Amino acid sequence: MTPQEMESRIVRYGELVPCKTAFIDAHTPGSDQKENFTIIGGGVSESPDQHVHIKDTPGFNIGAAGQPPKCRNSLHSHRTAEVFFVLKGRWRFFWGRWGDAGEVVLEEGDIINIPTGIFRGFENIGIDYGMIMAILGGDDAGGGVQWAPQVIEDAKDHGLVLGENGKLYDSKKGQFLPEGVKPMPLLTEEQLKAYPEPTTADVIPGYVARYWDLMALADKTPAKVIGENAALKDKPGFEVDFISHKSASDTQVTSGRNDVLMVMRGHWKLTWEGGESVLAPGDTCAVPPSLTYSLVPSMSGEASLYRVRDTDDAAGATWKP
Repeated sequence: MTPQEMESRIVRYGELVPCKTAFIDAHTPGSDQKENFTIIGGGVSESPDQHVHIKDTPGFNIGAAGQPPKCRNSLHSHRTAEVFFVLKGRWRFFWGRWGDAGEVVLEEGDIINIPTGIFRGFENIGIDYGMIMAILGGDDAGGGVQWAPQVIEDAKDHGLVLGENGKLYDSKKGQFLPEGVKPMPLLTEEQLKAYPEPTTADVIPGYVARYWDLMALADKTPAKVIGENAALKDKPGFEVDFISHKSASDTQVTSGRNDVLMVMRGHWKLTWEGGESVLAPGDTCAVPPSLTYSLVPSMSGEASLYRVRDTDDAAGATWKP
């Protein structure tokens, strides 16, 4: 693989293209300043304005959300896995029908595998622009989002309507529901009863891992975060490992799987037959299954990254206590 071919598989943090109208709450006060990024795969965006950096999916999607302080993402539910790690800032994740069943605050490097089938939201509670990186289960993550009824009602008051076809229509741009397309129906009270309300104590032990705990676990070998015999619950169609400067190896490997490298801290030297490149914090690299490569920090000091790899497991299961 030539350096040019590999560069086409690397999405640089500084070159990310945001979409400011990705979801139904894009005009709702409190959520109207957020930016969404579709890095690998189309993600779950409901807007035609999104820019997809790498279209081919490796069994999962990669995205990101950038938000200024006090900006939040509204309550919604996923049928497949939604995993976040904090790249920049301080974030509060909350869940439940009204967002008050439980919550957890994540710092930089922390990771959460939010249980499927529950309403969840998140907000930047830091003092600067924050960024969280997302991993979504399955090749086709679209159509798997269900919004809490109050989110759809609030959005309608601010000019955005979600059609039953899953597409978003913005009256501020002169867009309206096409003939024959009805608005997305609201969940009934009976349907809402099927959405679990796990407490903070239910979620944190099996679904949240702290950055400095993972640094300690990755002292000699990569720490298993999600997957077989991993720190967090569920096998959602991909596995996640955490690699630190201490557990990195310059040994050449061919995983036979799709490896996606997501840098948290430091600069990493990626070497393969045909070239080399350096990955910086916030960069995402999609390594093809057949490529033999090595990855080590390019300088001394703290360095860490998350490696996501596709598996043969299903793309997510519903929440079980």
